[in-house]
Amino acid sequence: MIKILHNDTCPICSREVASYDRLAQKHDIPVETCGLNDAVAWGLSQDQAARVFRVEKDGEVLEGMPAFRALWAELPYWRHLSTITGLPVLRQITDVLYTRVAAPILYALHERRNRP
Repeated sequence: MIKILHNDTCPICSREVASYDRLAQKHDIPVETCGLNDAVAWGLSQDQAARVFRVEKDGEVLEGMPAFRALWAELPYWRHLSTITGLPVLRQITDVLYTRVAAPILYALHERRNRP
């Protein structure tokens, strides 16, 4: 079983995770999706959960690109991307791009959506 913790208030994140969930269901891959309201069960605040994508696989919680790679490795059509982004030089590049570019942008959009 793979558990996904994502920012379900983010339209981009929600669409992406929904597509993973549909694909997993189609191929009988057990996946459980959790949103920000489930953050406490992961030992996180909602704010912490909104900052980065997380996956729990085999009892281990992964975040960022390692989480994506773990999820993709289980999904048809995505396995190749898991392998490619896990190659030595590409691993470092994709990790930095997610951590320093994608995640902060998505979190900033989250903060903007939640402003009064």
